[in-house]
Amino acid sequence: MSENEVPATPPLAESLLTFPAEFPIKVMGLAQPGFAQAVVSVVQRHAPDFEAGAVETRSSREGKYLSLTATVTARSREQLDALYKDLCDHPMVVMVL
Repeated sequence: MSENEVPATPPLAESLLTFPAEFPIKVMGLAQPGFAQAVVSVVQRHAPDFEAGAVETRSSREGKYLSLTATVTARSREQLDALYKDLCDHPMVVMVL
């Protein structure tokens, strides 16, 4: 490739991940009863082998928010897309990274 050529970008459908892959998902919401259980329930719907005890939790400085990190064994991009969509659509979830 000459120095003036721009590398081709991969099609959107292509993934940079190789599946299966360990994939951490961070979910944030208000610190309220049932939040962690609701997140785990959504995650397990998409990744049945996910262990609830593997969730890492962290409270915000003031304790108003809770962040949960769930590392799933992702089997496909479609699985991750569906998981992200369901988490983002959940009323208790403020943000998903």
